[in-house]
Amino acid sequence: MGKPVPVVGLAGYSGSGKTTFLEKLIIELKSRGYRIGVIKHTHHAVGFDQPGKDTWRHAQAGADFVALAAPGSYSVFKKTERDPGPEILISMAGEMDLVIVEGYKKEKWPKIEVFYRHGTSERPDIPDGELLAVVSDVQPEKDVPHFGLDDAAGVAEYIEQMVLKKV
Repeated sequence: MGKPVPVVGLAGYSGSGKTTFLEKLIIELKSRGYRIGVIKHTHHAVGFDQPGKDTWRHAQAGADFVALAAPGSYSVFKKTERDPGPEILISMAGEMDLVIVEGYKKEKWPKIEVFYRHGTSERPDIPDGELLAVVSDVQPEKDVPHFGLDDAAGVAEYIEQMVLKKV
């Protein structure tokens, strides 16, 4: 078995710009040749496939495991008694160079806080030892590296240095 895949969390409240920034970061990291996995955690129930399609109908009928396979990709839906936890999902990602997790805020891994708006008072409480950097339109109060909302290249370089250990 290979070495564990590095994980970086992306933290911020709804509307903070996480998804927009993450899209830019994925594109930047992919352009550098990395295999990137992304895990999005939500507290809302999610469905499988498009309503009316075969696999959706199978899940609606009560199947506990449904897989949709096609050339070059597959998608899996598996019912569980409780939240599967990030370890299971990370292990399912396979051979990635980096997994970026949005959600699972209480897990202990390096996190990048995305904080978009001036005047926004709601911010995640990230322990100092886990806060890797802040991506924001305002300077953070904490003494951590700060990147602008359009600086995906700077964040990618910082991830390379601090997490992937590539200079």
